[in-house]
This record gives sequence, C-alpha cells and structure tokens, in this order.
Amino acid sequence: MKVIFLKDVKGKGKAGEVKNVAVGYARNHLFPNNLAIEATKSNIQSLKAKQRSDEKRAAEIKQEAEQQKADLEKLEVKIKAKAGEGGRLFGAVTNKQIADELKKHNIKVDRRKIELAEPIRSLGFTKVPAKLHKDVTAIINVHVVEQ
Repeated sequence: MKVIFLKDVKGKGKAGEVKNVAVGYARNHLFPNNLAIEATKSNIQSLKAKQRSDEKRAAEIKQEAEQQKADLEKLEVKIKAKAGEGGRLFGAVTNKQIADELKKHNIKVDRRKIELAEPIRSLGFTKVPAKLHKDVTAIINVHVVEQ
C-alpha cells in the first residue's frame, strides 16, 4: 500500500515521502497514530501544493535575510564601555550588548545568531559574524569606544 508520511518514522521514511508499506502496518500503526495517510491522487496533489508553498516561504525567508544582511553591513555599531590603560576594557562587550545596540537602529537580530567566539575585551573596531540564515552570514562592524 502506498502511503504519504506525515512525520518521520525511523527505518521507514521521512515526512513528505511517498513509500510502499505493508497493508497491515499502514492500517494498524501508521494511520491510527497519524504518522501517514493513504497516497490517493488528491492527497498527493495536496502534498505537492504544500511542498510548493513551503519552498516559496523558504525563498521569502532567505530574501529577508539577504536584505537584513545588506542593512547590517552598511551599519557601524558603536558601543561605549569603561576602559583602563592600553585600551583594555573593565569587563567585556557581549553578543547581548551588540543585539541591544542593533535594536536602537530598528534592526532585530537574536543575540544567539551573533557568533562572537569570545567577548570583546579591547577598544577599537571588530568584525563580528551574524548567522541570519543557514546560507546567509552578515559581518557586523562593532566599534568599541571609551565611555
């Protein structure tokens, strides 16, 4: 019997796949647990329509990330911090502070997406990567100045 998997089933198939399975397995396990539906013409057509809309939405999300990348790379984030001798900071500049400063410029970036290997501990310019999408990474110019 041909079925369309609604959820991943270990050893059988992934969500969205159309596969042949035993009739008993489908009727007694997959259908009652809402793991799959029967692969009729209308169900296959609705699956294809759903896949097309998912692809379209993914393309829109990537386009938004590209636009945000362009905005971020034009911008210079200026953060004020207390510093001692030789430009060494008392404390450090973290990804949360960078995200808060970006909010002031009406750019919303989740702090977890700002990939700061270690906090910034000195004055000056630093280029910080931000992973906006799995394929899109922006470079944020952070300028730490003395308070």
